[in-house]
Amino acid sequence: MNKKYVILLLCLSSLFCLTACNSWIEEDPESEITDERVGDSNEAAAEWLTGTYSKWIDDMFRWGYFPRVLEFDADYISGPDWLFGTFGAGNFQGESDVTDALWKGCYGMIGRCNNAQRHIQAMEKISAATKNNAIGELKFMKAFAYFLIVRAYGDCPIQPEEETTDYNQPRQSVAAVYDYIIKNLEEATAQMYKNTDASYQKGHANAGSAAGLLAKVYATMASAAMPEGTEITVRTGPAYTGTSSSRKYAPLQDIVLKKTAVVGYTDFNAATLYGKSAEWAKKLIDGEYGTYELLPYDKLWAKESATASEFMFSVGSVSGDAVYKNAVHSQYEGYKTSQGSDFIQSGGWVGCSRHWYDLFDHDDYRITKGVKHRWRAYTQEATNTGFFYPYTDEYSIMATGFDLSGTWVADPSGIYADGVSYYYSMDSQCLAFTTKYMDVTNDAIENADANWPFLRFADVLLIYAEAQNELGNASDAVTYLNKVRERSNAAGATIDGLSTIEARRSAILEERAKELACEADRRWDLIRWGIYLDAMNAIGGTDDSGVLKSRVSRNLLFPIPAQELNTNKAITSNNPGWN
Repeated sequence: MNKKYVILLLCLSSLFCLTACNSWIEEDPESEITDERVGDSNEAAAEWLTGTYSKWIDDMFRWGYFPRVLEFDADYISGPDWLFGTFGAGNFQGESDVTDALWKGCYGMIGRCNNAQRHIQAMEKISAATKNNAIGELKFMKAFAYFLIVRAYGDCPIQPEEETTDYNQPRQSVAAVYDYIIKNLEEATAQMYKNTDASYQKGHANAGSAAGLLAKVYATMASAAMPEGTEITVRTGPAYTGTSSSRKYAPLQDIVLKKTAVVGYTDFNAATLYGKSAEWAKKLIDGEYGTYELLPYDKLWAKESATASEFMFSVGSVSGDAVYKNAVHSQYEGYKTSQGSDFIQSGGWVGCSRHWYDLFDHDDYRITKGVKHRWRAYTQEATNTGFFYPYTDEYSIMATGFDLSGTWVADPSGIYADGVSYYYSMDSQCLAFTTKYMDVTNDAIENADANWPFLRFADVLLIYAEAQNELGNASDAVTYLNKVRERSNAAGATIDGLSTIEARRSAILEERAKELACEADRRWDLIRWGIYLDAMNAIGGTDDSGVLKSRVSRNLLFPIPAQELNTNKAITSNNPGWN
């Protein structure tokens, strides 16, 4: 969000906040801004939009619940057990991440969208283009919120668009919710500005955002509808071999998983839905909804690229602000003792497992540049030490001069030849920490201005590759898979090397795990493909950091919050396995 909106956001935030006086899907009438208070003008429509966008930050990201609630329950993601807590260990009941962030936060967003849409629709003194675009942006945000909800909870209420006092809304079927999502997104593509239009404002969602999300929505439905027994190979397995005193990292295993039915999706037609996914993705790729491109890797995660076309929908924050903030930089990178310092004061906890790191080609930029290979905590300054990653002969020799067997090989060289004694710790202190969120305005403050990428063009390209593969178009599937791989200096895939539909399916899903790591996609990919339980349990208990990864069937859906059950009389039971 542009800084010029900060004052406006601060003024509107208290007026737009929705309280949970009854059901969390209820709009608080005292929060409404009347026409007399805002007015009837292009500027007034912009204020309604700004107040609605602000919900993503205050309070969905503000308290650190996002992206944690979408991210921490997956096979390749890890961190200290105190941070991952009971939620990261698979106990979702009563967790604020699930209640305050996802259910309450998304329904609060939907309530704001409906409220703003009614007021903007009633305006008579604004241009048709302004009205259409504003309503289109609201429909996009509403659809996105429902997409987050339906993936996590299954059947869920659809909040009435019109004003009503009846907030005892029953759960609607998964199919009905997706129909509503698709309707809103299709209408949004026709109403919103393209990113090439003169009136388009950078940082806002646009027609391409809606088209890209449509492609992802259709692919989610399609993959979940694929037949039981559909095979996918996942490279995973136990984290370690040996005893606690002599443990070593276990090599990756190729484990063939067979899809189980995804509740709520079994009546969908996978081929038809993949056809729609491919159609919308191709419209976007061909420029029907604006211009989109993959950024060069060295520019991809630069702060200056936050509003580039690859980032089709992302949520930003304001550097150092106490309200419009997020915890992304702190949790993934850690903030420094002083700006530009070598020493992390706090944070930098969330990373990926060694099995994830081992998925990559040796020279893939996503690990050579996209993973931290050395870093230092403030406690290491006095001892002149630091950490190195990964724990391989190559990096151990570079950092210490010794290989993993303890044999002296050579003096440390290159970037490690700085007089610091680097070492490795086989726990949560040393993970594959991403560099995606490193570039911020001030890296020495807890509330740095990292952007969170909800939807990228690379995601859409991989969705298109997936759809084409399932439709039997091997050449297109490999071509678009390679567009993402080649950007990162990874070796190109070939049809000869991926000679079956199963091999290509597995390769595309793995590419998503690599490309979209630490972007809150992995759990939902495993869920939609019906392999979540098997993938999590293949780890064999705990991961690199000791985080419990064992899961049971109740983990397939999040529990509906107790407060919603207690106040919404139309919902009479929770998801299976939850009280």
